[in-house]
Amino acid sequence: MVGEKERLASNPDRETGERLEAVRERIAAAANRSGRAPDSVRLVAASKTQPPAALRAAYRMGVCDFGESYVQEAVNKRAALGDLADLRWHLIGHLQRNKVAQALDCFELIHSLDSARLAARLAGLRAGAAPQVLVQVNLGGEAGKSGVAPSELEALLDAVRAVVKVDGLMTIPARAATAQDSRRQFAHLRELRNGLARLTGLELNELSMGMSDDFEVAIEEGATIVRIGRAIFGERMR
Repeated sequence: MVGEKERLASNPDRETGERLEAVRERIAAAANRSGRAPDSVRLVAASKTQPPAALRAAYRMGVCDFGESYVQEAVNKRAALGDLADLRWHLIGHLQRNKVAQALDCFELIHSLDSARLAARLAGLRAGAAPQVLVQVNLGGEAGKSGVAPSELEALLDAVRAVVKVDGLMTIPARAATAQDSRRQFAHLRELRNGLARLTGLELNELSMGMSDDFEVAIEEGATIVRIGRAIFGERMR
């Protein structure tokens, strides 16, 4: 008799569908617990290293937002999925200045702005509407992790607001033993956003925080965008 694991492995579309359904149920439950509508949370499928076929399978199940960490990988996938006109691409990894032109052509939202110099380059290469970005905040002060320090966030917003459209903030919390251990960092980002919206007059509607291991806690603390990979696609392809 074929076991459940073997059945799913023989039908990857079904496996993705069942994982995706479970993720959506968990998103809805977390939103309800925090007194919010489930559709106030945007699901971005973090598809780094996944083949185009995996993204196409998720699209057939209603996913339109995909998050990529590397510009060239996203450019290649976008070309392979060019027949899917309503896909929305998010850059959720660090953006190198030498990749800015490609990024502007590929992504609807860049989650990882962290310097005035990068904002100026984005604006300088974009004709027309200002690029839409989130500012990445390094809440834990971790060496080697991208993002601006909380103490420098107000100054950065003042420096870039004239050249890019800042829609909100993003963070990747410090590694934690449990999802609950990340709650304080998610709450901190929300409090930063609320305070800076009052000070600067910027709307800062978006909070991009929460991944496969902690997205429910992030939603409870105000996330409007969650970036989920493994819980949808399984382990990353190598």
